[in-house]
Amino acid sequence: MTEAPVSPDTGKHEAYHALEHEIGVLLRRARALSTQMMREVHPGLDSAAYGLLVGLRECAPARPSDLAEYFGIGKATMTRQLKVLEELGLIERRPDPDDRRAHRFDLTAEGRSRMDAISAARQDKFHGLLGAWPEEDVRVLATMLARFNRLVGRVKID
Repeated sequence: MTEAPVSPDTGKHEAYHALEHEIGVLLRRARALSTQMMREVHPGLDSAAYGLLVGLRECAPARPSDLAEYFGIGKATMTRQLKVLEELGLIERRPDPDDRRAHRFDLTAEGRSRMDAISAARQDKFHGLLGAWPEEDVRVLATMLARFNRLVGRVKID
């Protein structure tokens, strides 16, 4: 009996299958870690609000419309999420210096302090997980994830 020919695409298919699987595992574990971290920021925080805080930490001060575009959500949804964070005292609204009719949002001192503490805790966790890896391997992982994130960031979701 002869063996069926092996397609050159078989290895490529297996590689993409393995990638899809590992990204799924990464996302589930990242979600679990984020859930744990967001509860440490504030017990009343939901995952969307926590994600917004992370984004604000990176790009604040920002207008609600810019944040809605950045996160790919509707303006009404963004307004509701901003209101919750404002009521929790984690963000504040300020007049937009370029348009006095508009507002920009930024983290309050309390919000920034809590997010800085969570960021430090997350970095400690990564260091604990990856501390035995050579520094170059950690850099390669960060570089490849950044490359992947840029690629995914260019994909339009309909």
